[in-house]
Amino acid sequence: MKKVAALACLALFASACGGGTAQAPSGRPVAGGTFTYAIPADPGVLDPAMGVLSVTNSVLAFAYDTLVSAGKDGKIVPGLAEKWEVKPDAVTFTLRKNVTCSDGAKLTAADVAQNVNHIADPATKSPIYGVLVPEGMKATADDAAGTVTLATPKPFSFILESTLTLFMVCGKAVKDRSLIARATSGSGPYVLKEAMPGDHYTFALRKDYAWGPSGATSKDLPEKVVLKVVPNEQTAANLLVAGTINGATFYGADRTRLEATPGLGKMTPMAGNGQFFYHQGDDRPGKDPAVRKALTQAVNLKELAGIASSGTGRPATGLVLEPRPCKGDTVSGHVPAFDAAAAAAGLDAAGWKAGPDGVRVKDGKKLTLRYLYATTRGAGVQAAAEYLAAAWKAVGAEVKLNGVLDTKLAESLNATQDWDVVWLPIGVTLPSQLVGFLSGPAAPKGANFAHLNNARYGELVAQAALKTGQEGCKLWEQAESALFADADLIPVTELTVLVATKNATFETMASLINPTSIRLTQGG
Repeated sequence: MKKVAALACLALFASACGGGTAQAPSGRPVAGGTFTYAIPADPGVLDPAMGVLSVTNSVLAFAYDTLVSAGKDGKIVPGLAEKWEVKPDAVTFTLRKNVTCSDGAKLTAADVAQNVNHIADPATKSPIYGVLVPEGMKATADDAAGTVTLATPKPFSFILESTLTLFMVCGKAVKDRSLIARATSGSGPYVLKEAMPGDHYTFALRKDYAWGPSGATSKDLPEKVVLKVVPNEQTAANLLVAGTINGATFYGADRTRLEATPGLGKMTPMAGNGQFFYHQGDDRPGKDPAVRKALTQAVNLKELAGIASSGTGRPATGLVLEPRPCKGDTVSGHVPAFDAAAAAAGLDAAGWKAGPDGVRVKDGKKLTLRYLYATTRGAGVQAAAEYLAAAWKAVGAEVKLNGVLDTKLAESLNATQDWDVVWLPIGVTLPSQLVGFLSGPAAPKGANFAHLNNARYGELVAQAALKTGQEGCKLWEQAESALFADADLIPVTELTVLVATKNATFETMASLINPTSIRLTQGG
């Protein structure tokens, strides 16, 4: 149940996903100083075990390290671990010996193991268990050898990759998590010095930091980082142009203005898919695959993509954010193609006949679709809802649009189930992180919010989880394609956002700023 809310929140609050470099047009590097970045919402509780929202993890990334990281090419590079040995059902990490926590304590293998076991403990009720930490994973440590082993009950294809975004708590907070509700206790390059919820979070540089990704250090990093809560994009844009802040992420109308503003660094990484799901519960129109196919054929997805992304999207090629472990295109040739005549014929064949008011009827019940979407993702999503309503009305469906806030969307997916079609971006970095949402127990008992029951998908992911490398990727990709072929969910476009900067450069990876890449500049 909690995982459904996690998916919705991860998607709705996702910032700059994918990877890239926010590069200033020109300017000389400046030592020290303060880097100020606008975040769109308050991050809430700062315990990494409860970190669901992307905005929360964006804040945590400054104070916490991971065992491994990803380079610019997507390849895994050392983090807290200097080396590792991978087996099908276990990965053993050898930790760097010089790592200390922000409270001065030495990072131990036991600390790392406790982080994983804490998340896996049912009493913790961690929303990232089964998403960032595979179900059934257990950790054991050997402090004398400086090694920690993460093992799963059976082979798991992404056992190493699953640690890329797993932040490690250290020091006193390992035993007392209450210490990090509004503070940090990590080995990262910064430590939180001031938390003013709803306003700002101020971090100070750790001068002794020397164990970042691929050996990155604190040299040349800003002395201070301020993450300023700015919910209004227009306000953030004005602050950026004025030079009051050094960066922010933009989804909406201000993106166009900033793209035309000289003197700014600009990057347009992927921000998840624009896509919709059909509810397949009992007595829902979407339970019938013929209806799902017909409704999909009624929509010109190319036109819809341009509308939903306000012309800034890219063709959808899969469900996982860049850098993907599996590179294939799972979408092309697998989604039912636009054909309004075939859509009408398909609904006729499925028993939905035109009624006196033009709305199709079957067994005395109208073909009514309750379309659910979030109002926080800009004008494109609203326009996409209206476009879909018109396309489906043209083939005889009655569509009721329901735009809601983020919290209400999560409630509707998880508890009330008061929808038939939902527009829901996805923000995950591994295909295995989607399995609980796309199969298994249905909501509210499980995470399968759309009540999907694609036997082919289930068979393929079961096989894929046991394989590694290209052999596993081929199966994961076939599994995704099986979902599209059955019109369980329809990928429309890869959404992008604008990350704009002034007098600063940095890199992003999987929605997070890499803090060791930040450089302040002047003269840009």
